[in-house]
Amino acid sequence: MSDNLLKLGVPAGSLQEATAELFRRAGYRIKFESRSYFPTIDDPEIECMLIRAQEMARYVEQDGVLDAGLTGYDWIVETGADVVEVTELVFSKVSRRPVRWVLCVPESSPITDVKQLNGKRIATEAVGLTTQFLKQHGVTAKVEFSWGATEVKPPRLADAIVEVTETGSSLRANNLRIIAEVLQSTPRLIANKKAWADPWKRKKIEDIALMLQSAMAAEGRIVMMMNVPRKQLNAVLAVLPAGQRPTIADLTDHDWVDVTIVVNEKDVRDLVPQLKAVGAEGIIEYSMNKYID
Repeated sequence: MSDNLLKLGVPAGSLQEATAELFRRAGYRIKFESRSYFPTIDDPEIECMLIRAQEMARYVEQDGVLDAGLTGYDWIVETGADVVEVTELVFSKVSRRPVRWVLCVPESSPITDVKQLNGKRIATEAVGLTTQFLKQHGVTAKVEFSWGATEVKPPRLADAIVEVTETGSSLRANNLRIIAEVLQSTPRLIANKKAWADPWKRKKIEDIALMLQSAMAAEGRIVMMMNVPRKQLNAVLAVLPAGQRPTIADLTDHDWVDVTIVVNEKDVRDLVPQLKAVGAEGIIEYSMNKYID
């Protein structure tokens, strides 16, 4: 094992598999063992530990516990952890949109504005986040920690809740109405300040960040290759998406060239017929795991 070792926190729970898949596309293999909080990774310079996303920031903040980790921006704010935010990684268990912490009341509630919650009872897992939000609006309410099933607590156990949502389906299923957005959150790669000041650890963390970013950037993109008659090259280039920089290479037949370009996958179905119409042949496409600009 290398003398240098980076201690990396991997979020347990709902983001665990999504994180492992992102690392796989970035070139790392993380394997989870049954009943073990120490996943294996195919990099001898990294030691992984499973930590709940809610706790990640405070453990990264503590010297000697974790050098870096992945967690949501919401939990950085909630814990008030003093950490380095290395990069934003927009991925989640459901969508590629940021998750939203929202303030909700029952559909039948007369409450329509944050200020009407003065003196009311609010249930949430994010007590610090909610308290900060209410303070910004000049509202004093009783904010109680919720151990789960927060959506079912109004109106008997709480007048309102602050809950995280990606699609809003659970809120609608429980007849809840959003009256305000508290915070938008995306996953972040964060680092301990002391580890960030260490040249070797900083370089290692930056390398991980680069590879994760490249895996994210590749999502939804494909590589297209085609053979083009040299006399039709300008016509083909005019069809390709504006701002792209295709690679053009000579073929053994001087009258033909090879054109290679990266495009958005969603554009392919419209692009291929247009390319065919202006003379492109032998059009192929293949997926990519990483894209580094």
